[in-house]
Amino acid sequence: MSTVKDFALSCPLPITDYPTVTLAHGGGGKLMHQLIEKMILPAFDSPLAQARHDGAVFELGGARLAFTTDSYVVQPLFFPGGDIGSLAINGTVNDLSMCGARPVYLSCGLILEEGLPMETLWAVVQSLKQSAEAAGVQLVTGDTKVVDRGKGDGVFINTAGVGLVETELTIAPSSVKAGDVVLLSGDIGRHGIAIMAMRQGLEFESKIESDCAPLNGAVQKLIAAKVGIHCLRDLTRGGLGTTLIEIAEASGLEITIDESRVPVRDDVAGACEVLGFDPLYLANEGRMIVFVSESEAARALELLRTDLHAAGAVEIGRVSAERGGLVKMKSRIGTTRIIDMLSGEQLPRIC
Repeated sequence: MSTVKDFALSCPLPITDYPTVTLAHGGGGKLMHQLIEKMILPAFDSPLAQARHDGAVFELGGARLAFTTDSYVVQPLFFPGGDIGSLAINGTVNDLSMCGARPVYLSCGLILEEGLPMETLWAVVQSLKQSAEAAGVQLVTGDTKVVDRGKGDGVFINTAGVGLVETELTIAPSSVKAGDVVLLSGDIGRHGIAIMAMRQGLEFESKIESDCAPLNGAVQKLIAAKVGIHCLRDLTRGGLGTTLIEIAEASGLEITIDESRVPVRDDVAGACEVLGFDPLYLANEGRMIVFVSESEAARALELLRTDLHAAGAVEIGRVSAERGGLVKMKSRIGTTRIIDMLSGEQLPRIC
């Protein structure tokens, strides 16, 4: 049996250098960032992992591939605009797409709680099937486990995916350059508010649905048109704010965005005001940011807007070399503030 002493002897840093925290549901924010940076990455000393990307990109048998995996523990299982099945497919498809890959094959692992109604499982399976077909990928292998009643919260899903990288571009945070333009594929915050409304039984004047959707179609349009993409990142847990900070830190550059250009629907903004949330940090499941040179920005926007799931694409900011690792936001009243990473997560169990 391993002990704390055994663990300490194997750690790349003294055990006292690790964040003194108790892991809670959801994770996320600054604490999860520290966990990854100080414990997980040092333990797995791989250049592919050090890229800090949504997946690993590598050469194998003469082909350039991308590989990623993710687990889904969202509650409730079904929510306006999606469910755990569509979330699992689209999440992995989008992670592969952020590497510049064309998603091809996915695996699916189901962890089922004893007593789960068969009708619920059938609905999840059908959602997995339909979402895979809509995204143009195949589920080709998987696994099923059953855990004791009270130990699984209904259904947990793990999906892993493989995609073909058919561009010579290195699409990663390390490729971001001073002068780049930051494009956002659409409005933010809807997924987080849709989940919260279901959990708390809240009703708003208009129905707020998750933005859960596959982004591979929009990305492949950019790649087919040979747009010089520098970086792609989907805005899942931690939202736009956390994603921008991670890219600024990885690239060593400064990113400035304009609050007035970041689209937030009126109903989402109203819900955030009532509930005390900041839409910058709310999770999205069908939104991404795109970093391109200024000369490519107009063409990239035009292409994005031809795709159903990126029709609301806008330019929201620029990259500079002024103060590396910082993200700043110009407010609607003309002031500027630094965007910091939250210590925790606004909404746990969001994906």
